[in-house]
Amino acid sequence: MNFIEQIKNRAKDQIKTIILPEAEDLRVLKATEMVEKEGFAKIILIGNKEQIEQDLKENNIELKETKIIDIKASDKKEFYAQKLYELRKEKGLTLEEASNLINEPIYYGMMMLKEKEADGLVSGAAHSTSNTLRPALQILKTAPNTKLVSAFFVMCVPNCNYGENGTFIFADSGLNQNPTAEELSEIAISSAKSFESLVGKQAKVAMLSYSTMGSAKSELTQKVIDATKLVKEKAPNLCVDGELQLDAAIIPEISKSKAPRKSN
Repeated sequence: MNFIEQIKNRAKDQIKTIILPEAEDLRVLKATEMVEKEGFAKIILIGNKEQIEQDLKENNIELKETKIIDIKASDKKEFYAQKLYELRKEKGLTLEEASNLINEPIYYGMMMLKEKEADGLVSGAAHSTSNTLRPALQILKTAPNTKLVSAFFVMCVPNCNYGENGTFIFADSGLNQNPTAEELSEIAISSAKSFESLVGKQAKVAMLSYSTMGSAKSELTQKVIDATKLVKEKAPNLCVDGELQLDAAIIPEISKSKAPRKSN
């Protein structure tokens, strides 16, 4: 069973409500139709209701149970604006500015999450990483004891025996441009936790580099070596090693050749 099937099966056991604040993007509407048919989540779309309904009709997309919120007609807009103002007034946000921000679907959606009216929000089809992350950090904040915010990609390779049935997490692939050894260690630990939460299997972490076990030496390779040492000190129960090239990390035959002491 691959990662996608696992997620669907687990989702059906405990249906979550997910907000999609980019509902005027046709891809989002098509994805919503698929999710509704599969039945593994409830979707709330935020956007111009008239435009969404027109797009649905023109593209033969049928949504029977999905809720559509048009902010202009929302009776909670002022309530969310006031709540946003209270959250950010110490940072200099005015009530007028909060009222303007709440007209943006992603800010409205984040306030719905803050008020526990949904379980999650998915964005990025039409928003940049920064425009997705900024309201999340401003409104939802980070998890307790989080030292660094980082990003990762879940890569699912069909018919693949490597990784966890072809499932990998690569981090940080979109947020921290040049992390220090300390930051790399935090990224590795938090990404491992995310992997275990999403996939339900033990994480095995490879600290990647263009070098494998000293095959090259530079400040960059040393940073990965130092980061690996820090991870082992901070999370002694975590399965981690490095520095490793990707092929040596995931392909047993190459691991035996490039890193024989780690081939078991």
